[in-house]
Amino acid sequence: MDYLDELFGLKDKVALVTGASSGLGSHAAKALAKAGASVALVARREDRLLALAENLSKMGVRALSVPADVTENSQCERIFDETESRLGPVDILLHGAGIAKLRRAENHTREEWDTVMAIDLTAAFELSQIFTNRLLGRGQKSGRIIYLSSVMGLVANSVHRCVSYQAAKHGVHGLTKQLAIEWAKYGITVNAVAPAYFPTEMTIDPATGQIPEEMLKRMEQFTPMGRTGLPEEIETAVVFLASPASTYVTGTVVPVDGGWTAW
Repeated sequence: MDYLDELFGLKDKVALVTGASSGLGSHAAKALAKAGASVALVARREDRLLALAENLSKMGVRALSVPADVTENSQCERIFDETESRLGPVDILLHGAGIAKLRRAENHTREEWDTVMAIDLTAAFELSQIFTNRLLGRGQKSGRIIYLSSVMGLVANSVHRCVSYQAAKHGVHGLTKQLAIEWAKYGITVNAVAPAYFPTEMTIDPATGQIPEEMLKRMEQFTPMGRTGLPEEIETAVVFLASPASTYVTGTVVPVDGGWTAW
């Protein structure tokens, strides 16, 4: 166990997680807390952040709720200010906030496009820029940036019509690679985790609490393992990319997809 802790333990590290109020973002926050990190939880729904912070605190780690809109640059600065004043300097940035707008490409509006880009892609860059500038300002020689992306940043979407989401996630993967090569000299690794379909707010029908049957059939059809992912199955990739064991891993996209991208 001591050896595993040397490889993957995050004790004394501070992680900032956006999109932490639900879905895979909340599971990413739990994964970092399980590894011992203090975690700042960022999203717009404060009630959910407070509930998650309470649960993480019971695990013996420090957890902080920071309600904010990551599409506002001034709020992004405030997120770091509050985190650093309460938990200390941020070592790990995980951007999990994201939305999708479902509409055929010929009918997709500019407003929908801009909204998705602002959260999924632009916020990823602005948060990373703030993180890196603060890290350099205090002379720190290491840091971790992890994006919760999607396999839809690697392929086209055979289940949903969501052109802006596809473009944004492809952009996230380009951002991952470019920042990785520019910031490697600072000891900052930049990687992305690319899940396939999981039962989250983005896929579940709120009226039934289930993924609609026709959609589920298509998801299972395109997944070699024949099922959607379990939320906790995202956790190992997140911990690995945040851990001391991954110091030489940067600019990568790690699919967690049941084989979706292996076809």
